[in-house]
Order: sequence, then structure tokens, then C-alpha cells
Amino acid sequence: MSLADVLDRAAGGGRITLDEGIRLYREAPLDELGAAAHERRMAMYPGDDVTYVVDTTINYTNVCNVHCTFCAFFRPEKHGEGYTMSHDTVLERVRYAADQGATQIMIQGGVNPELRLEWFERLFRRVAAEFPRVDIHSLSVSEIAGLATIEGLSVREILVRLKAAGLKSLPGAGAEILVERVRKRISARKIVPDGWIGVMREAQRLGMPTTATMMFGSIESDAERIAHLDVIRALQDDTNGFTAFIPWYYVPYKTPLRGREATGVEYLRVLAVSRLFLDNVPHLQSSWLTPGLKLGQLGLFYGCDDMGGTIIEEQVVHDAGSTNEATRSQLEQMIRGAGFRPVIRDTYWNRRDDLALASA
Repeated sequence: MSLADVLDRAAGGGRITLDEGIRLYREAPLDELGAAAHERRMAMYPGDDVTYVVDTTINYTNVCNVHCTFCAFFRPEKHGEGYTMSHDTVLERVRYAADQGATQIMIQGGVNPELRLEWFERLFRRVAAEFPRVDIHSLSVSEIAGLATIEGLSVREILVRLKAAGLKSLPGAGAEILVERVRKRISARKIVPDGWIGVMREAQRLGMPTTATMMFGSIESDAERIAHLDVIRALQDDTNGFTAFIPWYYVPYKTPLRGREATGVEYLRVLAVSRLFLDNVPHLQSSWLTPGLKLGQLGLFYGCDDMGGTIIEEQVVHDAGSTNEATRSQLEQMIRGAGFRPVIRDTYWNRRDDLALASA
């Protein structure tokens, strides 16, 4: 089948194979790839709306026993620069974000073996009680798996208790590349690909929506990037629990792994192929945190219907060497500058026009 035929099928919502996805990534001209992805996006979401969420990421601890080589944020146990925030400090950060209109609260950190399940239950109950209008979209798969190990409980038991305490959904953090060869090189002590899938499956079975991510640009091949998409698509076929896919590229500057930063062309190719390959994932997010606002804006023409969040606070990517920041007004300016209309949403893609009016 010709490359043009594969692009046409994908743009029309037809499923493409793993080999066809690799072929598109390697061979399709960037303008044709982007046009096909944009056609698919516009068919899924006709009109001018591009969504975003007001959110924050509170990195409550940098103590971690996983020691990923791509991470400049973590500190080993007993390290002099290690920290863990008190519940009161986390609540202060939540209050600051909520006062700015944040509805999505991401509380994420290292896998700290000193923090037991009860610590998170008490924290989430306080957040839910004091800020009933925010959504606790928190903890990575690695943190969930770490708690299961520490407590000697199943992943399901951990999730049931955290959900009862106020955890509403799981972000896709910790996926990186779901290929064993890559994970052995960059995160050998982290949860294996099947483990990541298992945690997500359990969360989705409990009615907790989740997102899926991909951190690309470390040591993986282009074929392994598409293999990662194939894993996400297969799980979505089974559970239909992913609300969005968020690819972002590795920042190498202060990490033990080092390497080079991905190019803008790579980023746009990943976005476009993701939209065409993930025919069953509703939303594709143009994450601006690592590539910057201009590339994030350009991503709106490569298959993306969402601009991510304001990320009022974040430390992990910053520590790796990224300096990108954005205010809500800047995000809206980028969306309007691309010819779209900014629409504020919550974590679950419900429109929040009340917030737009209140802060207009």
C-alpha cells in the first residue's frame, strides 16, 4: 500500500498497523503527516475550540529509591538535599493554586519508602475537605506500585483506599517508553511495562479516569516510540479508560543520562503520528513544558485539540534544565494566535465556562 493510502486511511479514522505507524514516522513528509493528523483532529472536534486546564503540580518529596538516570530531581534516601513537605505545606500550595482558579491538583514526587499509605490518605482527605472544588489527579504509577510494595498490599487495595480518601484519577506519569530494553537502560529499578499497564488497568476498572504519557528522546529508537503507542492503544481497546495522550520530550541538561534534546521536527512528528495511530484515545495534548509555547502552539496543527495546563508550580522538569513557564493569559494568547478559541476545562474535559467568566 502506498504511503498516501496509509495517510488517507489514518486521516479518515481507519486503524493503521504497528509497521504502518513506523513507516509514517520514518517516511511521511512532515507537511503531509501534519495535514493528515490535523484532518483527523478536526473531524473528531469540528470548530475552533482548543481546551486547557488551570492546574498545578506539587512535588511533595524528592526522596526516591528508583534512581532513574533521566531524572535530575530525585535524591537518594538520607541525602542532605532530600525533602518531604508537611501536609500543611502541601495544603498551602493547593490553596495558592485554587485561589488562582486551579481545578486540577497533581501531587507527585519520588517513591519515598518512609511515606506510608496512611500519610497519603490523611493528606488527600484534608485536600478534599478544604478544597471540594478541586480534582485530585495525583500520584504516578511508580508511587502507587511503591506503596503496594511498602504496605504488602495489592495495587487494587492501594487504589481503593486512596480513592476513598479523595483521589479521583491517575496521571500517566512514569510511562516513559513502555519497552523493556529502554527501561532497563534508563530506569532499571522502576516498574516494568506490564506493571505500568497493570496499575492503569486496575485504576480504570475502579472507575478512575487516567491519562497516558510518553517521554521520548532519551535512548529509544523511532520504532520503539511507535511500539509505545501500540501498548497504549491495546490497553485502550480493552478498557477505554484513557482520556488523553500527552507526549513530551526528555530534557537532558542536568541529568545523569545526559544526551541531546529532541528537535522541534521530532516533536511534531510524534504528535502527528500519535493522533493517527491512537484512533481510540479521545484527546491529544500539545504539552508546551519542554518544547516551549511556540512549538506547543504549532502542535495545534499536528493533531492536538488541547493545550495542557497552566502548571502553576512544577519542579521535576525544571530541575532537568527546562525554563519554560506560562501564565493563563499566555496560553490563551497562543491558542488565539493559532486561530482557535480557548476553552477552559476541568480534568475530565467538562467545560468550565464559570471559571472563564469569573476571571475574564
